[in-house]
Amino acid sequence: MFFVNAKINIGLQIVGRRPDGYHDLQTVFYPIGKEAGKPENPVRFCDILELAPLTSEYGENPDSDDAREGALPRFLFKGREIECPLESNLVYKASSLFCEATGADFSDEIVILEKYLPDGAGLGGGSADAAFTLLALAEKYNATHPGKEITRRALSEMALKLGADCPFFILNQPAYAEGVGEELKEIGLNLSGYWLVLIKPDIYVSTREAFAGVTPRRSDFDLRQLPSLPIEEWREKVKNDFEDSLFPRYPLLEEIKEKLYKKGALYASMSGSGSSIYGMFRSKGEAEETLKAFEDDATIEGSYLLKM
Repeated sequence: MFFVNAKINIGLQIVGRRPDGYHDLQTVFYPIGKEAGKPENPVRFCDILELAPLTSEYGENPDSDDAREGALPRFLFKGREIECPLESNLVYKASSLFCEATGADFSDEIVILEKYLPDGAGLGGGSADAAFTLLALAEKYNATHPGKEITRRALSEMALKLGADCPFFILNQPAYAEGVGEELKEIGLNLSGYWLVLIKPDIYVSTREAFAGVTPRRSDFDLRQLPSLPIEEWREKVKNDFEDSLFPRYPLLEEIKEKLYKKGALYASMSGSGSSIYGMFRSKGEAEETLKAFEDDATIEGSYLLKM
């Protein structure tokens, strides 16, 4: 069983446009929490993925199984509804890619995904599901194919075919990223002891929409310096470039960020291409009080408290 965590971006600089239409960026990926929630009612802030033997308890036709092919496992999805055809689901795509690359036969297995991480939040939930699917399949494959083990590097190469931030979840350690997000270098950034308040408004921002509004430019700050820069100084130096175009279009996003600062956040930012906004706090008490300020707000889809 795998507990599929999310990520936040600490700084996101769009520095150039590539001939293939994609953008070069610089960012720091930081993995966030397995257990999180409101203090009085903790919830698990992760997806849960399992590769298990296919037995009769799953019935003849597990959910969303109509597109399954030959060597692929069956698929069973629980938790929050995933609104896309199976063949478009990244878990399915990851399984198909792995079986094609290795020749493995997982037709006697089932991939079970319990979905809880929000979509369209800039947290990498779908990418994480894909990467952890590759990890689960590789663990099973390597145990039964001594001498032919699939390496983490090979998994990262597979992951890149599924999405630009998928390779990060194979590494799953704080990392400085360049290129489209696939050129990763571990960075010695440790935020243990801080508390994260994460706010997901009822807004969906597509990646296409986010990139359509950016103007690539070089930043004055090198994000590789983050570990040596006090968090209190991040506000003036560490920026998510998507905020420039998305905040005027969705004023609520900027309002959330400013509210987090007013409540005492040491640093606040949008993650990825949105729409979640997070604030970092030094104390649990401050974080809990901040979380309460967003309760009963109809514009907020989810609010979470995470220990870093």
